[in-house]
Formats: sequence, C-alpha cells, structure tokens
Amino acid sequence: MSINYSSVMKSLWLKSTLINKQLNNSLGYVHGIGLSEYMVLNSLFESPNKTMTRIDLAESIGRTASGVTKMLLPMEKIGLIQKESGARDARVSLVKLSKVGERLFKDATTSLEQKSEQILSNLNAKQTNEFLNCLDLLKD
Repeated sequence: MSINYSSVMKSLWLKSTLINKQLNNSLGYVHGIGLSEYMVLNSLFESPNKTMTRIDLAESIGRTASGVTKMLLPMEKIGLIQKESGARDARVSLVKLSKVGERLFKDATTSLEQKSEQILSNLNAKQTNEFLNCLDLLKD
C-alpha cells in the first residue's frame, strides 16, 4: 500500500491550522494576543536576561526578520516588549521582555496549558509521546 504524501500533508496542514485557530482564539479572547505573539514572549522569557536580537527571535519562532519586526511594533506600543540598542554595537537591535510582558506571558501560559490539555485530551501519555516523536522525524 502506497502512501499519498500530498494527502497526508494537506491533512496535517488543515489540522494544524484548526489547532492554531483554537489557540489564537483562546489567547485572544482572554489576553489580547495571538499564538505568534505568545511565542515571541515565550522565546524572550526563556532567553538570558529576557533579551534577544531580532534575528535570533525570528529564528526561534520560525519567522522572517521582517515579519517579526512588524509583529513587534504593536507589542512595543502596548508595553509587552522594549527595544534596545546593543551594548557593543548600536546597529544591533535588541528586544527585551518588559515586566508587563512577563506578567501577561505567565497568565497566558495558564490559558494555553488549559486549552492544550483540552485539544490533546483524546491522547494518552504514550500516544502523546509517539506523536511528538513522529513530529521530530519530519525534515525541516
């Protein structure tokens, strides 16, 4: 029996889009951010000094540098992040998680965990680990 890879990819794309929509809605209704903004906050929260270059931030969330730049503007306006110049090179733009952003990130993490548990509730621990292992096998 042959595998229809195109069909598999369409199904994977559709399911990931639907999950993304659920997570975006959950975060948006309660916290006013989407999953992409959450991932920015997550990357900053986990980085040393809660600071990253725009390029490193883009790579950490799988986006282009220009896409991240556009995403950061409204985040800066509402005080979730702060832009700084690099200490060694003023041309290097750094992004730092603000105290407001850190608080929102922690609150949003609770919401995301609850929604994620709901989405994955049909999988037991073994199935969840197998699923993650399968995802790790996909080529970038």
